[in-house]
Amino acid sequence: MHKRWQVSESLSVEKEHLKNIIVNEINCPELIAELLIRKNLVEIEEIEKFFNPDINLTYPPETFTDMPKAVERIIRAIDNKEKITVYGDYDVDGTTSTALLYLGLKRINAEIDFYVPHRMVDGYGLSLTGLQALKDNGTKLIISVDCGINAVEEVDYLINIGMDIIITDHHNPKEQIPAAYAIINPKVATSNYPFENLAGVGVAYKLLMAVYKEMNILDAENEDRFLDLVAVGTIADIVSLTDENRTFASLGLKRLAQKKNKGLTALINIAGLSNKALSTTDIVFGLAPRINAAGRMGSATRAVELLISEDPEKSAELAAIIEEENQLRQHIDQLTFQEACEIIEKKYSSIKDTPFIVVTSENWHPGVIGIVASKLVEKYYRPTIMISFQEGTGIGSGRSISDFDLFEAISQAEDLLESFGGHKYAAGLTILTEYLPEFERRLSEYATQHISEEQLIPPLRIDDKMELYNIDSTLMKWLDRFAPFGPDNMRPVFCSSKVMVVSYPYVVGKNHLKLRVMKDGVVLNLIGFNMGEYVPLLRKGSHIDIAYTLENNSWQGKTTIQGKLKDIRLN
Repeated sequence: MHKRWQVSESLSVEKEHLKNIIVNEINCPELIAELLIRKNLVEIEEIEKFFNPDINLTYPPETFTDMPKAVERIIRAIDNKEKITVYGDYDVDGTTSTALLYLGLKRINAEIDFYVPHRMVDGYGLSLTGLQALKDNGTKLIISVDCGINAVEEVDYLINIGMDIIITDHHNPKEQIPAAYAIINPKVATSNYPFENLAGVGVAYKLLMAVYKEMNILDAENEDRFLDLVAVGTIADIVSLTDENRTFASLGLKRLAQKKNKGLTALINIAGLSNKALSTTDIVFGLAPRINAAGRMGSATRAVELLISEDPEKSAELAAIIEEENQLRQHIDQLTFQEACEIIEKKYSSIKDTPFIVVTSENWHPGVIGIVASKLVEKYYRPTIMISFQEGTGIGSGRSISDFDLFEAISQAEDLLESFGGHKYAAGLTILTEYLPEFERRLSEYATQHISEEQLIPPLRIDDKMELYNIDSTLMKWLDRFAPFGPDNMRPVFCSSKVMVVSYPYVVGKNHLKLRVMKDGVVLNLIGFNMGEYVPLLRKGSHIDIAYTLENNSWQGKTTIQGKLKDIRLN
């Protein structure tokens, strides 16, 4: 698909001066100094913080307005031996949050249990049936993780039956806030927290650290103990990898490498990742889909059991079951994607004139529609909602495009929905069949008014222009220091103009383009994933413009620098 190149403007005279200062102060290549300036990192102290994440530089957990109340209630429950249940969500963020609080409170002698709703039975978030079950099993205090901020009715029900709930969440609140005992959510206007982009697991971690702090056991070991879970949940939830999230991801990946968590270690082994330094890419494409598979294909309780397991044999068994579920999920994904594409091609006569895609079926597994919706957005580049109907009720999952607020769009049709929640780029909903036509009409109308033609061309942000002779091992060492990569801190994208194709392009794997280019006597090997269709268009000796990232590629004991293509422009 053609992309809209957005090449960063040249630095101003003032910023050129700053660039020279940075180069001299930290002895880095000019390109690295430019990249830092484009991230608004110009003070040497800030640059040092960026390159050396430190848990001691994160915000105090008691900054949250309701944190003292929450901590007091938890410690009171522990002292009085009241049963506490962590009520989680079934995705990676939810299951890592659940595991973290379960393990963290168990260590301080809490009478602790956990509950994760079943996607197909309970739906998303707090359910009345689930809450009643917890009441019946003796729970006195519920701590929600990664859910609950919009559960007004359910929280009122809890209050009426004499139970307390502490809500920890990171999703967007609606106008009415639940009357919970305490609410820890950086997106609530009264939270007072300076960083609103924490994942659910980050919020849960803050609560646990606040409890430890009040109990005078917050030392370096306890701060580090659960950062592997925090990293996995944060990275998998695709939140902004800046500020505290960058710290959690960076330090958590180091903790993950130490293989302290038996369940995560078993998962790493079964994913074939045990012999490499783990990156955010390995989490997103290796570990996260497997953890998610448990909640998508069956019960996410199994994922939590894996994450809290302290027995290597049991961990291996659970990981093997989850691996089977993931393979089944992949198969169902492929079938669902193919069917959804066929429906779209029949339903919409012109994708060009379609601002918003809504597809429905009574045959789809509700556990995979979120993943497939993401693939449809990648293929058609339109905000997309997939809805799986059963007996007149549809469970929907939506994904968005750059710069279009899906949560806000769905809010315009909230009166047609049984429930909905989410954020700018992803949302879930429940709808009755009879409201579907009006729901589609409103979304289409909203999208027509709020999406320009230009926005329907995928943007490709290019950080800098690059001459091939600037690519060397020194540059790569500095680029590696920008990791961990993720939203708002993506791997830098470069563009090079009029490079010459110096060998015959060919396809490897399913549809991946292999290519060699040269300019000024310097050769660069390139790979373009799912770009095999370019092979007939490229001629040896022809000149092209390329957009790409740079990575070290290890093969048979030899490491070389490789470009990963993002787009090609034919001259």
